[in-house]
Amino acid sequence: MTGQPGRPTVGIVSDIVLQRHRLQEATSRFGLEVSFSGDPDRLQGYRVFPDASLWLITLEDEADHPVLFDHLLENTQAPVLFGLDPAPKPGTTEYFRWERRLLDKLEQCLGHLETLDSAAEIEELVNRQLPTAAAPQLPHWIPPAPADLPAEEVWILGASLGGPAAVKTFLDNLPPGLPVGFVYAQHIDNNFTEVLTRVLGRHAHYQLKPAESGYRIHNGDVILMPVDHEWTLDDSGALQRRDTPWPGPYGPSIDQVLLNIGDHYGARCHAIVFSGMGNDGAIAAPLLKAYGSRIWVQESSSCGNSSMPDSVAATGCSVFRGKPEQLARELVKTIEASCLLKGRQNRDSA
Repeated sequence: MTGQPGRPTVGIVSDIVLQRHRLQEATSRFGLEVSFSGDPDRLQGYRVFPDASLWLITLEDEADHPVLFDHLLENTQAPVLFGLDPAPKPGTTEYFRWERRLLDKLEQCLGHLETLDSAAEIEELVNRQLPTAAAPQLPHWIPPAPADLPAEEVWILGASLGGPAAVKTFLDNLPPGLPVGFVYAQHIDNNFTEVLTRVLGRHAHYQLKPAESGYRIHNGDVILMPVDHEWTLDDSGALQRRDTPWPGPYGPSIDQVLLNIGDHYGARCHAIVFSGMGNDGAIAAPLLKAYGSRIWVQESSSCGNSSMPDSVAATGCSVFRGKPEQLARELVKTIEASCLLKGRQNRDSA
């Protein structure tokens, strides 16, 4: 992913090729353009000092490059971060935790980095799509689920930049009456929650509902996780608001939503990670998979930004990847197969 106009740029200096590569990959995932990446000798040999908003320096032994620090002080007024932790192997939980720590340091110097959909962009993104002519039909083998009953299975929909359009397409391609509930965790400015709810409800059989304390997730619900405070489930499965903010840089924390919902539902909690910047969801995905849950991700070329689903896919936990409409069809097929299996088991036990 390349940087965006007006976004900060970073310079990367390391005498370890692998670390330069991993720093460049990580900063690009946050939408930053890399204006320089090389070893100290290369930087010191430049006739015109590269321009950067921030310099990241990681060296095998700083004593091997005694003039580098003076060279930087003489040529730039941009912040310089020395002594970064070495990047672990990508795809591991340790790597994603390292990437979060790097993001925290970057944001301390450069300010908020994640790009979010604005209210106007949400309207525009969704209005580009033609409304569904007719809702897909519920397959014969799936009995219509009563909307007044709590859902036996819950699917978490996690998204950030580009997510609203993708999630709307997904929901629009589902037939009404599925025996599942949804929890929607979308990184968004808190002021745009109302427009998100309104826009995703157009032409839809699945409409967003705000989270309410004491409410249990019912069949057909799409519960929108609030941005400002963390939410959990009590022992009965009822939603509970905490007085503390979501952990991590952005709310709602998709990782924490996966953990909080998965804690109650176990193998009956699944997740789909849609378009978004960063790696939210990648830390909790292996823990959710350990329950026996399904984890799916949006296919990269259909994303507004593929960093988030790509990060989850890199953990090796995702078992299906597709465009939003393909994800919807796969969900229906999965539920249909489950209903057929239950039907056979009931006949065999009769």
